[in-house]
Amino acid sequence: MLGPCTYAGGRHCSGVSVARNSLGRLTSMSMLKNEHSQGARSDGSGGRCSVSLHNVRVTFGRHIAVDGVTGLFHPGSLTAIAGPNGAGKSTLLRSIAGIVPVSGGKVDLGGAERSTIGYLPQVADIDRSFPMTVSDAVLMGAWRRLGPVRGACETLHSEMRSALAAVGMQGRMDTTIGSLSSGQLQRVLFARLLMQNASLLLLDEPFNAVDAGTTADLLQLINAWHQEGRTVVAVLHDVEQIRRYFPQTLLLARQPIAWGKTQDVLSDAHIRHARVLVNGQPSLDSAELV
Repeated sequence: MLGPCTYAGGRHCSGVSVARNSLGRLTSMSMLKNEHSQGARSDGSGGRCSVSLHNVRVTFGRHIAVDGVTGLFHPGSLTAIAGPNGAGKSTLLRSIAGIVPVSGGKVDLGGAERSTIGYLPQVADIDRSFPMTVSDAVLMGAWRRLGPVRGACETLHSEMRSALAAVGMQGRMDTTIGSLSSGQLQRVLFARLLMQNASLLLLDEPFNAVDAGTTADLLQLINAWHQEGRTVVAVLHDVEQIRRYFPQTLLLARQPIAWGKTQDVLSDAHIRHARVLVNGQPSLDSAELV
């Protein structure tokens, strides 16, 4: 068992100890790699990654959550998955991540390993009762590098400080995650993604239950990832936000309604069709796909 590393000044790299001793519990928090990412490798370069979906179908018992999804998330693209509640958006995202198995069809990462994926769960899915500090949570983004070489600890700690500074949380390293607001926790989870340096970023409702300032800051990070050539896919509800910030959209209603340029996909006719398929009638709120 790997023991804690010690920095200059006697500070322990507690994230290493947490990583080794608490992996099982943390996995259930969706804050770490999932059980389907065994034996994967990544060059950590943040290089381009494509995702091809071939007639993907996901079922839970007799319930069809997603059906007949075929298409391509191009390398370096920035895409929103939109649709009413119950349209299968999060299910499809989790299938791409390898968390939920597909019942039919295929998810093809173009030869990339699943460890090149950075997955952001919904804030509501995080177990805040776990006694973990902000610094420990962010260090979990470097789980692949938490090895037996003690000299790596100071490097990781420096990267962690930089990641927290990038999301405006540098003064919260020793705060427990349970005492954070939803917006602060989301900033911490984005810092963890920065540590991971993934080629493919899958974001499930990244702006849900967070304040406007946090949303603006996180949008800047997402745009920076896009400019770096990373592939970003985000599940979203806000139609106007999607139109403004996401060039590509997949509109889902358990089955694909349209996939392509956002201005073409989010037409009034397509949105009405998606709402009718999922809800049985169109919603009165044109700003939200609910």
